[in-house]
Amino acid sequence: MKKNCLLLLVLLLHSFTVLSQQVDTTGGYHLVWADEFDSEGAPDSAHWRHENGFVRNHELQWYQPQNAYCRNGLLQITAKREHFPNPGYAAQSDNWKNNRAFVDYTSSSINTRGRHAWLYGRFVMRARIDTGPGLWPAFWTLGVSRPWPSNGEIDIMEYYRGMLLANIACGTATPSKAKWFDTKTPLDSLGAGWSAQFHTWRMDWDQQSIRLYVDDRLLNQVSLDQLVNQDGSQFNPFTQPHYILLNLAVGGDNGGDPATTTFPKQYEIDYVRVYQKQ
Repeated sequence: MKKNCLLLLVLLLHSFTVLSQQVDTTGGYHLVWADEFDSEGAPDSAHWRHENGFVRNHELQWYQPQNAYCRNGLLQITAKREHFPNPGYAAQSDNWKNNRAFVDYTSSSINTRGRHAWLYGRFVMRARIDTGPGLWPAFWTLGVSRPWPSNGEIDIMEYYRGMLLANIACGTATPSKAKWFDTKTPLDSLGAGWSAQFHTWRMDWDQQSIRLYVDDRLLNQVSLDQLVNQDGSQFNPFTQPHYILLNLAVGGDNGGDPATTTFPKQYEIDYVRVYQKQ
């Protein structure tokens, strides 16, 4: 009898855990997609695709798939100090991606583009970020249509140079120039040992506004009527589906100088979940 009761208790606890993940009772949201990163190995290719090489923001890292790996229930994105010839090197090129003779750092960037995208909802990530000099981890979204920034960008989590950021950007009349609605929270205001712990980032996005949180602390809130592209098109990039990106950058336009940082460094993600209202 005792064994039967114990088994029943275990089953009830499991059912409660599954149900609590599927329904967020604080806002009437229901789970529509998640990756718990429980399977050992590379991120699930049914969910994620990789970026490769030098990609954006004059960053120092070369993105490659092997720097993202799932183990012990975590997605680990690892930045390493490595040195090898730039496969795309062209000495006379005026393109920053090609005129670097060598790669000095590697990392990974994965996204759900072409796999999954969502219009409105609650996007949640539990993760631990390393805040060493030169590191630039991010959890963000981009709209599926139009070139950046007219497709819209939401930085649910971004960190660099001692600041935790929560940003939203739309387009302007100048190509490749964004209008930013950003906030910066000093790392030292969050308490001793903050970066050694796991934290939960959340976006609540609906037809009225976008709200960005860390550990239920509101960092930024912008109404959608302020986010129409300022190019005469009247297109609002936040009334279209967005896909998710996870990456760990090094250096670049905002990341800072990694010279004093001891590598490898890791960005550890416990889960990413998307909820929507029925």
